[in-house]
Parts: sequence; C-alpha cells; structure tokens
Amino acid sequence: MSLFEIILQPWPWYVAGALIGLTVPTLLLLGNKHFGVSSSLRHICAACAPASIPFFQYNWKKESWNLFFVGGVLLGGLVASVWLSNPQPIQVAPATVADLKSLNITVDNNLMPASIFTIDNLLTLKGLFFFVIGGFMVGFGTRYGGGCTSGHAIMGLSNLQWPSLVATCCFMVGGFAMVHLVFPWLFQLIA
Repeated sequence: MSLFEIILQPWPWYVAGALIGLTVPTLLLLGNKHFGVSSSLRHICAACAPASIPFFQYNWKKESWNLFFVGGVLLGGLVASVWLSNPQPIQVAPATVADLKSLNITVDNNLMPASIFTIDNLLTLKGLFFFVIGGFMVGFGTRYGGGCTSGHAIMGLSNLQWPSLVATCCFMVGGFAMVHLVFPWLFQLIA
C-alpha cells in the first residue's frame, strides 16, 4: 500500500488523537505557544475592526502565529476534502441512525444531515434555533468559559490546569444532556 493510499484511508481515532495531542508539546517547544482556536476570532476582530472596545485593544500582532495556524487548519481541510476525500460513504452507527430516524432526521451518509443543515432550513424556526441561537450559545460559552473545547481539553489538560479539567467535564456533561435530554424535546417542539 502506497503512502497516498494510506492517506486516503480513514485513520483510527488513536492515531489522529495522538497527532493532535503532539501539537501541544510541539507548540510549547517551538516558542511557548498555547494551542487554541477560539482566540483567533478575537485576533481577527482586533486586526480588522480597531475600535475603542477595551477587549480588542492589545498587541494582536504578537499572536499572529495563531492566525497562520487557523489558516493552515482551513487549508488542510480544503485539501483533504477536495483531493484526499475517502470515496466510501460515512459509516453511521445503526443505533444512531435509529435514534435520528425517531426524530425524523434522515441519515444520508453525509457529515451533516441534509434534513437539518440546508439553506431552506436557515430561515425557519428550526434554523433560528440551530444556527443563530446555537451559534450565539457556542460563542458566549467559549468567552464565558475562557476558551473553547479544544483549548481546554487538549491544551489545558496537558498542562494539568484544574479549571480546564472542570471545563472539560462540564462540556461533556452538557453535551450528553443536550443530546439525550434537550435535543429530542427541542427537535419535536420545532420540527
């Protein structure tokens, strides 16, 4: 099997997880940089919309490496989806398919189910909840929690930071509660 064929195959979680985990010590060793993606939005706002808002008044150029990192993530995603995509359909667990079918969500072997994530749904009550209110809650939670899930779970835990452990546990509990308790009720309410 050639290297190109290996790259085209789905990688096991433990390989991808180890590679992501190795990003943390690499960034720390190369320049005492901290891994996290959500802070890049703050840097973009500080660079593009300088205003008298104190939150955006800092030396964002010192953190510009983060913008290149995020740009590399976007470029890597583009390269992977256009030239290195796996021709096999995405495998969704049968139990997940059954759970989604009970909520009238069609699983179409796509990363994002078309019955939720379409342009037609954007201007509906369902779209308002999933895209606008959901996006606001993610942004608010990231700011309120002092970082995103990747920053706390990958960088914070590797540095043995107690607040990151608490935040990661809360992310997990909140995610489980949302998926198993709130999402079915909410989806039936607005479907």
